Amino acid sequence: MNFKTLKIGFRYFKKLYVAIGVVILVVVAGVLGFIFIEDYSVLDAFFMTVITVATVGYREVKELSDAGKVFTSFLIIFSIGTFAYAISVITRYVIEGEFQTYFKHYKVNKEILKLENHVIVCGYGRNGRQACDQLRSGNEKFVAIESNPDIIHTMKEDQVLFIEGDATQDEVLVLAGLDRAKALITALPSDASNVFVVLTAKELNPKLKIISRASDDASEHKLKRAGADNVIMPDKIGGTHMAALVTKPDVLEFIDHITGRINIRLEEILFSSLPDSMRNKTIRELEIRNKTGANIIGMKTAEGEYIINPPPDTLMRSDAKLFVLGTQEQVLLFKKNLH
Repeated sequence: MNFKTLKIGFRYFKKLYVAIGVVILVVVAGVLGFIFIEDYSVLDAFFMTVITVATVGYREVKELSDAGKVFTSFLIIFSIGTFAYAISVITRYVIEGEFQTYFKHYKVNKEILKLENHVIVCGYGRNGRQACDQLRSGNEKFVAIESNPDIIHTMKEDQVLFIEGDATQDEVLVLAGLDRAKALITALPSDASNVFVVLTAKELNPKLKIISRASDDASEHKLKRAGADNVIMPDKIGGTHMAALVTKPDVLEFIDHITGRINIRLEEILFSSLPDSMRNKTIRELEIRNKTGANIIGMKTAEGEYIINPPPDTLMRSDAKLFVLGTQEQVLLFKKNLH
């Protein structure tokens, strides 16, 4: 059991630990009080403390002094409230299923601790849920963070790996494996919350790729200054998409058809994943289309320049990235040729 597991356990049993701690404190105070006031032995002091706080009505070990009677009276008064609180807390953990909830979350958190190079999705609203669906369809490992109880019920139905908590809190992001994650998508409803998450995530993991949602144009610049690599404005994209369906409907429907079909894959291939036999060759020499049926529809150079539909004599240089389009079988065949 590592430190993170212990931390999770403390989080769920915090009230129980406090209740037990207060009871122990009362017993220790009672024992010490009887030792110093009545000069009892440790065993006699412990016995007197137990029968006093339990109010069982046994006789005293010996006749109490006036100071002892006053101390015992205050000990009874204080212990009644303490034990009532402790019993209520323990009862809630047993009857209301807190133990069951803990072990359920313990199992989930254990799965999260195993994740590496995964994606963290903050917020499971409309945009967050769509992001999770897309990640699942792409076989990407991800964990979502949500605090709304109603939405959490939906996440359970969707069988999503999640953490119940506030994504703006450092400890929640750490529990989600921020130090081991490769990317973070923050889709919280508040732009201010998204800015806060981006700042925190970038500070804890500077190498993390961050994609954030924004509602306001002004927030876009703030999010990028905070460290977001990409800022998506759903309302603006939705409006643009609807207008494009009027001006060029067939083009948009064709793109929707491509992106919406499960069998169509658009993959990015890093130059570093290419075998030596494919490096420093032109697209014509690679014969990708002839060998696999897939098409190289784009390329990103090491300088960050995008080349759309690169010509056949384009040379595969270091740190380049290819964008390959084809059916699922064609793309898989292309990846198989890389090994």
